[in-house]
Amino acid sequence: MNGFVFAAAVMCVLVLWLVLRPLLSRRDAAAAPQAGQLNLAVLRDQLRELEADREQGSIDVEAYTAARRELEQRVAEDVHIAPRAAAVPGTTTTGAATAASTPPPRWQAAVLTLALVAGAGALYATLGTPQALTAPGAAPAAAGGQALDPHTSTEAESMVAKLAERMAREPNDPNGWALLARSYSAMGRFVAASGAYSRLVALIPDDAQILSDYADVLAMTQNQKLRGEPERLLARALAADPKNVKALILSGDAAFERSDLASAAVHWQAALVNAPPGSEFAQMARDNLAHIGAPMEGAAAVQPPAAAPSSAVSGRVELDPALRAQVADTDTVFIVAKAADGPRFPLAVLRKQVRDLPLQFTLDDTMGMMPGVKLSQFPQLVITARISKTGNAIAAPGDLESPPHPAKPGDTQIQLRIRPK
Repeated sequence: MNGFVFAAAVMCVLVLWLVLRPLLSRRDAAAAPQAGQLNLAVLRDQLRELEADREQGSIDVEAYTAARRELEQRVAEDVHIAPRAAAVPGTTTTGAATAASTPPPRWQAAVLTLALVAGAGALYATLGTPQALTAPGAAPAAAGGQALDPHTSTEAESMVAKLAERMAREPNDPNGWALLARSYSAMGRFVAASGAYSRLVALIPDDAQILSDYADVLAMTQNQKLRGEPERLLARALAADPKNVKALILSGDAAFERSDLASAAVHWQAALVNAPPGSEFAQMARDNLAHIGAPMEGAAAVQPPAAAPSSAVSGRVELDPALRAQVADTDTVFIVAKAADGPRFPLAVLRKQVRDLPLQFTLDDTMGMMPGVKLSQFPQLVITARISKTGNAIAAPGDLESPPHPAKPGDTQIQLRIRPK
């Protein structure tokens, strides 16, 4: 920031000097003609006195001629013209010189200075990146071992606000509603996300993944309860795609809420069969089945967890025991991957609760916020874990977080520990 400000200040001074120098020079140059006008007035008086002396016979012709020649020479020097042209200093020539050299008022220079500085600032605020003056760069921060949590930046909020404005003008764009809904969800704004999903489902009514995501968001607005509309959405999702893993997991959760353990086991077993080996959903289904003591039937039950895909990162998050008394089981845990040198918004986000700690996590290309921008596209990443009491994706005072961990796609041994600062 300091280097940029210094360079900008030097450029401003240089431009102001180039622009104002001629203006101020005109004023300085005008001082000489004004002083010359006073000298010319004196010389005219002396010439009149010389004429009077000649008419009275006080001086002879030779003395008159010599004195007049001397006066003409002094007049020529004062008006900076040839002696022959200045022999008779008339009022017309003098008046023209005075008018041409009249300097502009000083306030014009001051107004021009303020206009240039204000104009430059306005242009930079409109076309530049003012946030860069206060936000540290991603690459230097990562190199120094301290990376800014992507949620602390207002850049993501600004982008989402602009997207919301666009969707108000283009309400029939399903891609825009999908992006807006996922963005609101990642930011923890579940009521707004549910509204976006409602518009999306109206445009695409039979997409199992969209219906499952909508049910998940609605449950978050109901104190994480799936009863009611979320469960009906999950039924629609499974009707559209009986193998949709998220719909199966959430349907099992809904059955568990009703104390229907048999139905819950069926859904989780189906989810385990259809989930990619080693994925988060596979681990979730396995943990849920183990929790209720249900058998892990199917091919996935005997498969050991596979390594994370080369495009993903995985590891473990744990909480320092010294902080356990400061958090509640329902506090939200965000596990975030961002580019060490690239866009500031999250490339992948996983949302959990403190009760899940310690936990194994996997972040991959399916967990991004922006279509077409994937975790696997960036060679250097920064992974962080943060506990939020408000459940808001935007960092707030009192949040607890782990030191940022540098990583690259394919890393599987990432260790994040949320510890005292």
